[in-house]
Amino acid sequence: MAQEKLAETAVNKIEKTFGEHPTYRRAHSRGTGYDAVFTATGEGKAWTVAPHFREGTTEAIVRFSHSSPDPFWTDNLSPVKGMAVQFKLPDGQVMNSVGVTSPIFFTRTPEVFTEMLDIAKSFKKGRPRLWDLITLFIKYPESRASIRIIRKMQSPASFATGLYHAIHAFYLVNGVGKRQPVKFQWQPEAGVESLTPAQAASVEKGDFEKELEERVLKGKLGFRLVAVIGEAGDPVGDPTKDWPDDREKVEIGRLQLRKKTDEAEDLLFDPTVLPEGIECTDDPILQFRNPAYAVSYQRRNMEKQQKR
Repeated sequence: MAQEKLAETAVNKIEKTFGEHPTYRRAHSRGTGYDAVFTATGEGKAWTVAPHFREGTTEAIVRFSHSSPDPFWTDNLSPVKGMAVQFKLPDGQVMNSVGVTSPIFFTRTPEVFTEMLDIAKSFKKGRPRLWDLITLFIKYPESRASIRIIRKMQSPASFATGLYHAIHAFYLVNGVGKRQPVKFQWQPEAGVESLTPAQAASVEKGDFEKELEERVLKGKLGFRLVAVIGEAGDPVGDPTKDWPDDREKVEIGRLQLRKKTDEAEDLLFDPTVLPEGIECTDDPILQFRNPAYAVSYQRRNMEKQQKR
């Protein structure tokens, strides 16, 4: 119950800081959805019993988004972009994967995350004011790395050229019960490309959505799902810490976008909803996403019903 109350408090603070925007998600409010198909490479057989990571093809829905809770920000004011995927598994099951273009999160506990929302008011303008940044550094030293990354980060040139990190570690579980910690990445086949500050200045609201639709209409657009294999000592419960660059990477499969769909806007992309063969770690922020996403989902659904 404590986590549910904290989730309510966190969502309330997001609304107070960034404004109330009925029918929108409380984070990553504006986005665009695509129907897609995921094809396994077969490399996952050694790591997990999850069928869609072992072989064959699986239907999926993808949502690309801007990180801001305010849907009226221009695209360049949200340098961090998101990519959420829902795999449609047999018997009505789903698996959700949520990634962003930052490799780490800015806090390791939901309590600190909720506290930080009181300081983050200057994020309304896309990047924190210097004094607010200093305050965050002093009070929350574990957040320094991620805030430095976000402050310096340039937006990808396109939703199609972002490298999306799941941030949290998960466990892949094989047929004999061995649990292997991994971090997932969605690597763009179009290559990783960012906007220069001059290019970003000319980006208007909705440009990213239009550009992505044009790419998909022109031909194949895909992402490679890569599992970064953790080693002894790699932190699995702290999303503020990244793993070393030299970790083994296993390509699990390829996601191909097919056509635009409105279905993504009604979906709940809760990353703790997983099939057999994939498990959550004890990462407190990952666990907190479940009640926090539920609060946002319930509020926007109620608002949509009232609007009808």
